[in-house]
Amino acid sequence: MFSPPPPHPEPCLQAVLAEDPITNHSRMGSECCRFVVMILVANVKRLTVGITVSAFTFLFLPHFVCHCRITVQKAQHASYLPDTMPNHKSRATFGFLLRSFNPFFHRPWNQHLLPSPTSSSRFTSATFFDKKCSLLQHDAIRGDHQVFSFFNPFRNFLQTKQWGVGFQHKCYGSMAELVQRNPRFSKLNDDDVRYFEGILGTKNVVQDEDKLVASNTDWLHKFKGSSKLLLQPRTTDQVSQILKYCNSRNLAVVPQGGNTGLVGGSVPVFDEVIVSLSSMNKIISFDKVSGTLVCEAGCILENIMSFLDNEGFIMPLDLGAKGSCQIGGNVSTNAGGLRLVRYGSLHGSVLGVEAVLANGTALDMLKTLRKDNTGYDLKHLFIGSEGSLGIVTKVSILTPPKLSSVNVAFLACKDYRSCQKLLQEAKRKLGEILSAFEFLDGQSMNLVLNHLEGARNPLPTSLHDFYVLIETTGSDESSDKQKLEAFLLGSMENELISDGVLAQDINQASSFWLLREGIPEALMRAGAVYKYDLSIPLEQMYNLVEEMRSRLGNTANVIGYGHLGDGNLHLNISSPRYDDKILSQIEPFVYEWTSKHRGSISAEHGLGLMKANKIFYSQSRETVQLMASIKNLLDPNNILNPYKVLPHSLIS
Repeated sequence: MFSPPPPHPEPCLQAVLAEDPITNHSRMGSECCRFVVMILVANVKRLTVGITVSAFTFLFLPHFVCHCRITVQKAQHASYLPDTMPNHKSRATFGFLLRSFNPFFHRPWNQHLLPSPTSSSRFTSATFFDKKCSLLQHDAIRGDHQVFSFFNPFRNFLQTKQWGVGFQHKCYGSMAELVQRNPRFSKLNDDDVRYFEGILGTKNVVQDEDKLVASNTDWLHKFKGSSKLLLQPRTTDQVSQILKYCNSRNLAVVPQGGNTGLVGGSVPVFDEVIVSLSSMNKIISFDKVSGTLVCEAGCILENIMSFLDNEGFIMPLDLGAKGSCQIGGNVSTNAGGLRLVRYGSLHGSVLGVEAVLANGTALDMLKTLRKDNTGYDLKHLFIGSEGSLGIVTKVSILTPPKLSSVNVAFLACKDYRSCQKLLQEAKRKLGEILSAFEFLDGQSMNLVLNHLEGARNPLPTSLHDFYVLIETTGSDESSDKQKLEAFLLGSMENELISDGVLAQDINQASSFWLLREGIPEALMRAGAVYKYDLSIPLEQMYNLVEEMRSRLGNTANVIGYGHLGDGNLHLNISSPRYDDKILSQIEPFVYEWTSKHRGSISAEHGLGLMKANKIFYSQSRETVQLMASIKNLLDPNNILNPYKVLPHSLIS
């Protein structure tokens, strides 16, 4: 019997890295471990079966810093507080509807039903466990002259300088662009601090530089702001008072959740006031009949998952950063994750939100209804807008019931076309039980086998060009097994798969997911890596990988993997070291190619600061102009998360 993992660790580790006397750069690798354990059993002719435990480790990019502090963020536990939820539109929401604007303008530790004592002669019942230890690391980077990396940690540096007129100059890789501090924004003074202390209390107004380091730096160390103030409100009313005051004073604000974003959207660019939602971490209500959960924005995703697991439900969202990320941030970035192919995006799962506008107006859209056609569905404006239109303070989300039958297969395909056909057949034959369809190419497999400790090839007879990991989740164990067996046998007869295996025990299950989710760690161990997260029509998706290989030749190793069921490609270019010549061959080609094929330059991660000026690769100018008009309507002073999401030229 598998023993459940220990409770979430709460260590505090500090390390000081000595400066490299040769390169004058410090190197740090931070690891974030993720363990997902699943049990499945099944025997199929020509196939051996199984399910998986996944161990996932992230190594953060090397970076330029002489001293660093690694902080393991302590997960906060959500508390349960019943409350009466409104079931009507608020006056503030209705008032907002009447305005006009200028047309110019990753799985919790989740124990499913245990195996039945009497197993089938061919299969045993499925059990799924999942636990991750999530570590959030931050550097302590000090000094007025800040140097940190965006693409190349050592040569293609991002340099920041404070100028007399108040702007920063940043060089992103080999391309330079100017990001100016908006001169209309006020500077923080002692009167502002005293006002906030009067609202929140002294302990919830943080000015200590050491404590601010973590909130000023994104977790991949690509971006670092210089905020002097961190506010920790506990109620929506406090958020409202903060924003109303900041709007009147023209103080720029950055909403922040778990700070696990990958595009610089959750940290200051300059001296913006940080508003952390971490203290708003209560689960307000849960309806077991409908599966509707209402909670505050600061609830950590993993804590919500644990709560729902005890109630016999699961979250429709699963992220690798679930031990640190918060539901408000998930909603604000429209986070994707591993369950999107089954449950869809948060635009479908979120039933309602409560959000505070820049002027302090609280919009009560916290519905728990699945159907409501009374006017415009404004909640969608706040799902994926990255805190640039308002701060999400509460969320209502529909959660599916926890199912007991889970199966995982690891298969080999001869070419990408076979992978596509296999996906089509999986949708037809597995239908409602299909919960994951992941793919990786032969280069990805080879990289993992050579650089990741513990990785083993479950199909050792030969290396194949493509591999597919399929997961099914259902409620009828016997029926699910029959469907999966028929699908696999039919796929082999039709030569869609060349070989395959289904895990017989926990160890096999673990090794399957390790091959897929261990790719990022293997990439970091192999050397320098350029990462791109793209949505591309399925038929053309792998063509980009092949064209990139043709462009780069032997100078770099190009690999492709990702969520094939979602059309989400993770394109990674690995090389021994960072090189401007390699980068110039990658960009802007990768964005131009994606745009040409009507794809998206940001599949899951958002735009933030990193891709704000690249939005035109995926959106028309008319669409972006309309977005800017909406931004101007809701936040005319542009105090909410400035310099993010939309092009700087439009907003400034």
